[in-house]
Amino acid sequence: MIDKNVFKKLTSGLYIVSSNYDNKLVGCVVNTVTQITSENPVIAVSINKNNYTNEIIKKSRKVAISILSLDISKEIINTFGFKSSKDTNKFLNISFEIVDNLPVLKEDICGYIIGEVINIIDVETHDIFLIRVNKTYNYENKIPLTYDYYKENMKGATSKNAPSYIEDKIKSTKGKVYRCVLCGHLYIDDNENTRFEDLPDDWVCPKCGASKDKFELVN
Repeated sequence: MIDKNVFKKLTSGLYIVSSNYDNKLVGCVVNTVTQITSENPVIAVSINKNNYTNEIIKKSRKVAISILSLDISKEIINTFGFKSSKDTNKFLNISFEIVDNLPVLKEDICGYIIGEVINIIDVETHDIFLIRVNKTYNYENKIPLTYDYYKENMKGATSKNAPSYIEDKIKSTKGKVYRCVLCGHLYIDDNENTRFEDLPDDWVCPKCGASKDKFELVN
């Protein structure tokens, strides 16, 4: 038996992993950045194969990692975590700079890491990118955002593409239940003042900000 809730005890940070190929800037939120070696430093990043950023990194072989601080807004996390770079310019309305032809955030980060892919390990649903670090920048007096703080204090959601995603169980209910296809948030008619069908068209998911049409009937 595997109780996936034990994985919530594994502490980690939150990062925006970005790349650039043929002037296409992409990025996504991950909580799986791990230092592998110290001398000639190598780090590892796990990214879902369904994520467009994964595809671009394989083409460019170049990666930038912005280490998010406690000051980062939930809106930026939602943009990079629940929208696709394939059809959205995630960098359009945020402050960023280009370092070695790669986009990194300029504000609300603890620093950044620039590197090149030296190996890719296939782990079924995800790829682990081993990255040789070429350049770093460290901002003083910034506190890194942890995944636990994001979940508990910011009440943040987890993308279905994330390695740490755990689908909420549907408890017995007579009313209809709808699930957000991006973050898995459940809207249970019996627990709300308004039935899902009666919500206005501009209503959005309280967890990830997805539009109403991103919910599907599951019960």
